[in-house]
Amino acid sequence: MGQSPSTLLQIALLVLFVLPGVTYQFLRERWRGPVPGERDLGERVLRAVAASVVLDTLYLIAAGPQLVRFARHAGPAGRESVAQQPRSAGLLGLVLFIVVPAAAAGGVTWWQRRRRPARYRSTPTAWDHLFLRSGPCFVRMRLRDGAWVGGWYGSRSYATSYPQAPEIYLESAWLMKPDGSFVRPVRGSAGIHIRAADTDVLELLSPPAAAPPDIPPAAVPAARTTEEPG
Repeated sequence: MGQSPSTLLQIALLVLFVLPGVTYQFLRERWRGPVPGERDLGERVLRAVAASVVLDTLYLIAAGPQLVRFARHAGPAGRESVAQQPRSAGLLGLVLFIVVPAAAAGGVTWWQRRRRPARYRSTPTAWDHLFLRSGPCFVRMRLRDGAWVGGWYGSRSYATSYPQAPEIYLESAWLMKPDGSFVRPVRGSAGIHIRAADTDVLELLSPPAAAPPDIPPAAVPAARTTEEPG
């Protein structure tokens, strides 16, 4: 095991090597949205380190002499430069660790969205897109054995989002006919939990205008549908 950084200068160099990439990776994920390729923590760390290497290289190319002069002026204890120029040191840290990585993340995100408008989406999955702006509605799902289950998706319901497995909690369960038609609410129902992995079809059905959740939708209403992979 190597020795831990023992001086302020060593700590500053360690932060300079790691923090720009961490800022870049964090903002990229926030602005772009999570993607399946970055679920693994190790891969995300490698991406952050790679971004730090690129940014640090650009720092050295653009302002190498000034950065070296600042580091040498810090002295053996690494305190003089910061003590004598606290504002300059703070501004330098803000630019190197926050401003430039944020600008790089914003620029790359904008370029990808502009270059691939038809394919690039910040919403990671169709499941998230389906429930992102869904209001109260009826939901019905066909299980893999052909049976239908469904209920009312209201303010007390919940649908998971990426990277969690697609699941949904409906605050009110309904009895369903074999053809998927709604019959009536299950008496005493406190809700129903359904895993998308157990289904092959999901439909969101808009309720009749101004109707309460105990009024069934039409047998074949307009619906937003997604099919789970078999």
